[in-house]
Amino acid sequence: MKRHLLYLLVFTIFLSCGASEKPSASIEKNNATYGYWQQHVKYDMEIDMDVKSYQYKGKQKLVYTNNSPDVLSRVYYHLYFNAFQPGSEMDVRSRTIQDADPRVGDRISKLLPNEIGYIKVNSLKQNGKAISYETVGTVLEVTLGQPIQPGEQVTFDMLFDAQVPKQIRRSGRNNKEGVALSMTQWYPKMAEYDDEGWHADPYIGREFHGVWGDFDVKLTIDNSYVVGGTGYLQSETKSKKGKKTLHFNAPNVHDFTWAADPDFVHDKFEMPNGPTLHFYYKKDLEPEYIENWKKLQPDTAKLMTFFSEHVGQYPYDQYSIIQGGDGGMEYAMCTLITGKRKYGSLLGVTAHEMAHTWFQFLLASNESKHEWMDEGFTVYISNLAENELRENKVENPHSRSYTNYIGLANSGYEQPLTTHADRYEFNRAYGISAYSKGEVFLAQLGYIIGEENLKKTIKKYFKDFAFKHPKPMDIVRTAERITDFELDWYLMDFGQTTNTIDYAINSIDGKTITLNRIGLMPMPIDLTVTYTDGSVEEFYIPLQMMRGEKPTSATIIDDWAWAMPTYGFEANKPVKSVEIDSSKLMADVNRENNTMSVN
Repeated sequence: MKRHLLYLLVFTIFLSCGASEKPSASIEKNNATYGYWQQHVKYDMEIDMDVKSYQYKGKQKLVYTNNSPDVLSRVYYHLYFNAFQPGSEMDVRSRTIQDADPRVGDRISKLLPNEIGYIKVNSLKQNGKAISYETVGTVLEVTLGQPIQPGEQVTFDMLFDAQVPKQIRRSGRNNKEGVALSMTQWYPKMAEYDDEGWHADPYIGREFHGVWGDFDVKLTIDNSYVVGGTGYLQSETKSKKGKKTLHFNAPNVHDFTWAADPDFVHDKFEMPNGPTLHFYYKKDLEPEYIENWKKLQPDTAKLMTFFSEHVGQYPYDQYSIIQGGDGGMEYAMCTLITGKRKYGSLLGVTAHEMAHTWFQFLLASNESKHEWMDEGFTVYISNLAENELRENKVENPHSRSYTNYIGLANSGYEQPLTTHADRYEFNRAYGISAYSKGEVFLAQLGYIIGEENLKKTIKKYFKDFAFKHPKPMDIVRTAERITDFELDWYLMDFGQTTNTIDYAINSIDGKTITLNRIGLMPMPIDLTVTYTDGSVEEFYIPLQMMRGEKPTSATIIDDWAWAMPTYGFEANKPVKSVEIDSSKLMADVNRENNTMSVN
């Protein structure tokens, strides 16, 4: 019954990356601004890939700086490829959740030994001395030889072997479109430690959280392979036995991704004021798809310009769109997307994944705990960008997300946005919450504080919190700084509970209008009143606990205190009809009671 009801919800999930030596001047890393600190990593890796066995050997030197006030006696690494083994948590979860992601299903359980993924750590040293460690699923638990003191910098040296799994989810070899290597989350990656402690979450199905730092990667691979991804190519040298070594440098990122195929076409598109856009796609694509990839290039430049203007300046010198993966997924300075798409779909997935650069790779919220801050805000800004590129623009590019969210809220199976991304009962509930309710959170904030204030809020949020892993209160406090309103109630009700918005028109009696609050969540109210003489007047009812009114040309009347279930006032003339929120930017879960007419 639960599955049947949930499948009735309207939902479209967006299927779902190099950097200059320093971020641009528009990105201020002023850690003292809000008493903020973060750890730092510097990776030096040498990788030797065997494209026939899909196995590779790795040598990793990691310089780790403990900027926290805490003494660390343990550290943790993510070993993401270990998820692609029969019996892993990802495998079992996929086979036991009621609405499994069809890209995964039971496929992991059927992998053969030469098809599984793994990362095997062979040795690990701390400042030159061997230390003990244990592999526990997708996490390497490390007991330090000496605790890391606050402010101390230590060096970890690791040797590891790995095997690229058959492509199932995001990463892997030989995806459904024939791309040889989609190398994402492929190396032992230090887990994040912040003011909430360690974030050494197992890889079960959702997304990632990483430590900011610098990457120096030397990749040895067959001469015939074309490689694209994170970082600036420093050099390309011939190696032994028909191989070459590519040397990449990627400063100030929290991940390193690459993809490779012998049949990649590599196009460049130079934007007038940067960055350089790179496109990698298979040369054996059908002509219609090749044409789409060519057409995509100037439109990607338009998207880059839109996001830089409306969120903040892109700080790196390049960005790459790469055919690979299993749909679309964002990474540092690049994205991997599947390429056999109609043009609208190709542009849409590019817009969405590129927008993630701002909300995931530059702001970088913890996607396991606050996935809606990444996915939802990304959907919000990418929908605006796509609408800007349309000849026939739509009035509300966010309307689909409102429909999705309201369907979930009325289904009885919604969980609050505080739910860990892996802990949703249904994949669809996760998707609607992260993508749709997350978008509604931002769009509805515009309804509350005014669209111009929202635009200012988004830009200040990026300016203040880029490279700082912001949390939910940071977007709310930013809006408060812009407006001087009190807005904590909005995050509490919409983000931390499943309380719903439901306002209704109770009665019209001559000039007197009475409204009811039915849902538990408070909101200010926009009200459209049509008089019997045909004239129309807009009214604005402030929410008392907000301690302010958004900029409006409407007639502002008395505040509505939340605890009062009814509100009445007298209009200026006899009333014919009333409508609550004609913009439909308030996520009222029952719009049937939002209008009333006098016969």
